Formats: sequence, C-alpha cells, structure tokens
Amino acid sequence: MDQTNVKGAQGAGPEPADTGSPAGAPGRAEPGGTGPGPRSQHAPGTGFSFNEADEERRRGVRRMKATATGLLVLVALAYVLAKWAQNSGMGPWTGYVAAAAEAGMVGAMADWFAVTALFRHPLGLPIPHTAIIPTKKDQLGTSLGEFVGENFLSEDVVRRRLRAVGIGTRLGDWLAEPANADRVTAELSTALRGALTVLRDSDVQAVVGEAITRRADAAEIAPGIGKTLDKIVADGGHRKVVDLVCVRAHDWLVEHGDQVMDAVQGGAPGWTPRFVDKRVGERVYKELLRFVTEMRDMPGHPARGAIDRFLTDFASDLQSDTDTRMRVERLKSEVLGRGEVQDIIASAWSSVRQMIVAAAEDERSELRLRVRAGLLSLGARLTADARLQGKVDGWVEDVAVHVVNTYRREITSLITDTVAGWDAEQTTRKIEAHIGRDLQFIRINGTVVGSLVGLLIYTLTHAMGA
Repeated sequence: MDQTNVKGAQGAGPEPADTGSPAGAPGRAEPGGTGPGPRSQHAPGTGFSFNEADEERRRGVRRMKATATGLLVLVALAYVLAKWAQNSGMGPWTGYVAAAAEAGMVGAMADWFAVTALFRHPLGLPIPHTAIIPTKKDQLGTSLGEFVGENFLSEDVVRRRLRAVGIGTRLGDWLAEPANADRVTAELSTALRGALTVLRDSDVQAVVGEAITRRADAAEIAPGIGKTLDKIVADGGHRKVVDLVCVRAHDWLVEHGDQVMDAVQGGAPGWTPRFVDKRVGERVYKELLRFVTEMRDMPGHPARGAIDRFLTDFASDLQSDTDTRMRVERLKSEVLGRGEVQDIIASAWSSVRQMIVAAAEDERSELRLRVRAGLLSLGARLTADARLQGKVDGWVEDVAVHVVNTYRREITSLITDTVAGWDAEQTTRKIEAHIGRDLQFIRINGTVVGSLVGLLIYTLTHAMGA
C-alpha cells in the first residue's frame, strides 16, 4: 500500500469523525468545503460522491462518538470520585462503584480500540492488525468477489432462484394485459426503426446482393424448374397460358394482316412477278390466321398436344439430361452477372426497408397489429399452458446458467477491480459514514456491559471472601 493511503489511514491530524479517538477533538474541514455544511464532494478516481445525505450521516457519527466518549468520561469521573470516597473511608459501597467504573473504562477503551482499528491506526500508532479497511481493502474486495461467485453465481443457486420466481407464469400474466402488449409492440417498433436507421443502405445492399448471388450460384435450379414444370403440365396449368397466347396472336394477326402480307412479299425472290408475290402473301396470311384460329377454338388441336409433349419432355430433360442442366446453369450465371439484375437485387433492400419503416410507424399497420395479436396470444398461452411455462422457465434458466458459467470470472472481477480502484482513505470515510453510527453503540454497550460485569465480579469476590 502506498504511503499516501497509509497516512490517510493513520488519520494524521485531528478529525473527530475519522480518528475515532476517545477525546473527540474538533475535526478538520473536508476538502472542497469549509465545514460540514451541505455540499457534494466527488473523490477523483473513486466513483464516490459525498452528498448531503452522507454529510448528515457523518454528523450522526460525530454525535454518537461524542456520546460514547462522554460516557467514557463519565465512568472515569465516577471511578475517580469512588476512589476518593473509598480512601476517605465513606463506606464499602465505594468499592462497588469503583469496580464497576473501572471495568466500564476497560470495556469502553477495548471497544474503542476495536472500532477504531477497523478504519485506521488508533492514535496514529502502526499497531499490527489495525486500519483493517484501508490496508486490507484489496483483499476484502477479492474475498467479496469470491463470496458472490460461490454463493450467488453458482448454477444451483441461479436455477433455484429463477425456478422460484416462475418467470413463464409472470411473463404470461404480464403479456396478457392489452396495455402491456401495446407497450411491447411500441418498443419493438421503435427498436426496429432505430436499427433500420442505423444500418447503411449501401452495406445492406451489398450483403443482400452477395447473399442472393452466392445462394443462387450454389444451388442448381434446373431440377427444381423441371419438377415444377412437370407438375404444371400434369395439372394442365399451362393451358391457360396457351389459350392466352392464341387469343393474342389471333387478335394481332387480324389487326396487322397487311403488315404480315407485306413481310411475306418482301421476302420473295426478285425475279418473281408482283401478282404472284401478292397471292403468296395472302395465302400465307390466311393459312396462318386459320391455324391460330383453330388452335384458339379447338382444345384438342394437334399443335396443343405437341406443346404438351414438348413441355413434358423439356421438364424431364431439366431433371435428368446433363447437357440441358448445364445450359440452364450457364444461362443462370449470365443473367445473374448482368449489371441490371444486380441493380434490381440491390435496390430491393430500399423498397423493403421503406415498407418495414412505414409499417413500424403506423399504429394500425398489419405488421403492428399482428405483433400485438401474437403477444396477446403468447401471454394467454403462457398463462394457461403449464408445459409452455416450463419450457420458458427452462430456456431462461439455461441462458442464465450459461452466462454465469461463462462470465463468472468477469462478473466477480468487476467487484474485485472496482474495490481495488477505490482510494483507501475515501473508501474508509464512505464506509464509516454509513456504519460508523451503529458501531459507536458497541462502545456504549462495552461501557455499560463492562461496568455490570465488573460490579458482578467484585460482588462475587467479596461474597466468596466473606
């Protein structure tokens, strides 16, 4: 221990609230003030703040010290007067008074020494095993940390205390109240908005884009597409698409017949007569229109059956044909590698974030209503379902035990390191301010009990001698 703390522990200089001396001399003013008046004094580096309540406690300690010291002076005066009276031959009663007063002084001085030795060296003398708190502060902190670790942070104690609390039942009763469910929903919404506000869009977009791309690259999509297509064809779900294509194709041919015929005539050789090209174009257009019309109006058209067979074969190839599956994978990589696709993936986060924030801010949004309903339902289930209560209690116990077993040393070291960082003198003053008044009763009791014991011994001695 450094010399500064030792000097502080020795209580150099008169200080009635700190020296614990029986004389009760006037005390010095505290640093940062001129007297015991109301003030708040913070000890640098200790975390202690001496406020008005502490000053009132210290004044109470001074008053109790004065009372204990006054009682010592009183029995000392009684001893002197009893001895004088005894020497003057005033009667045998003087011996009883002198014996009681003498034992009272011994008891008072012994207890004064014991109380004072807790906080400093009595009379400033470096007597061994005194000034216990300032000199043994670090050891006391270590012992306190070990005591807490062994008696409060053990697995059995944690499980027993949590099981006695019944967290599952209490949580259920609390969540079952609509006001509490509303409060939790509001707090969750605030936390969600805060988290989304803190996150940078660019970082999230990069993570989302990379995750989607990596997931898509890692998974082969051809077999899944093949199974889906096979099921669609088997259920006839593709027929509505074929119907739609036929209808739109028919309507388009009707609307753009001249353009179709002009396209056919434009592709004819230059050496053919114009009227032949025109007749060929008209013929091609009519046959094409007839074909599309028949496909539209005939569910059993051969072309529709050909489409069914093609899709069935393609679905099978997607699942079992190596070449087809490799082509699909190459196409997938090409599509994902395009900048436009990456921009779409990255921009998806902005839309999702805006949607979530808006839902979290709106008290009547579907998100908040569902969360509130879920909390109320959970509360009702926890209240009525003993099995669920047991599960929740078990989860809480397991989490608490894991934290205790994993971080017990860190938790106890917080106590040890905190106590080690306290200034010895300030620690002594703080502790004495809180318990010093009660300790002065030890001195008073020592004086009274010592006097009674001395009187009893003196009486028994004389009774036996007689």
